[in-house]
Amino acid sequence: MTAKLYRLQGGPRKSPAGDRGVAAGDLRLAYQLHIELEWVRPKVWRRFLVPSAIELPLLHVVLLWGMGWQGGHVHEFIFADANYGLVEPGYDLPDGVSDEEGVTLGQALGTRKTFTYLYDWGDEWRHKVKVEKMVTLDEPLTRAQCIDGANACPPEDVGGAPGYEEFLEAINDPHHPEHRELKKWIGGDFDPTAFDIAEVNARLNPPPD
Repeated sequence: MTAKLYRLQGGPRKSPAGDRGVAAGDLRLAYQLHIELEWVRPKVWRRFLVPSAIELPLLHVVLLWGMGWQGGHVHEFIFADANYGLVEPGYDLPDGVSDEEGVTLGQALGTRKTFTYLYDWGDEWRHKVKVEKMVTLDEPLTRAQCIDGANACPPEDVGGAPGYEEFLEAINDPHHPEHRELKKWIGGDFDPTAFDIAEVNARLNPPPD
């Protein structure tokens, strides 16, 4: 397999890892990750290739942009015996959450195959992440690539999985009392089954300014 390379630059929010999101290692080795947004129907999922030495701040950006979120909310990685988050100026991590800076996915995983990525403590978007396998590529992979997926990411600030269910009911029913207001809020129609892999990879690799 020949990997097409994607750089995470630009986009909704600058990567907290900058250009230091991949530690030293064999860049031909990659994790194949399956990510599923929990408690949401239709099922929203993605499959990514990420460098085997990827660090958690950059992995956060991959999951954020690759799933379709816009950014701006707190996130947390939840492993079996450790939690990690981003330290920001004026913000203290809660007890039990360690600084993710400089921590690789491999270090956090240990021998485990699954972990949880939590985005937005208010809406509590929980993503189940599974390491499906390690892949040996023909070319070095320094950034992430989306290779499969299905269905659209919910809108930001819709109220978590219960709010998204109510949103879909209203947006799809012209007679619903909130239909017109929600269409205006979302900017038009919303297709929960929409998924465009080229668009996902364009988010991961926006053109230079």
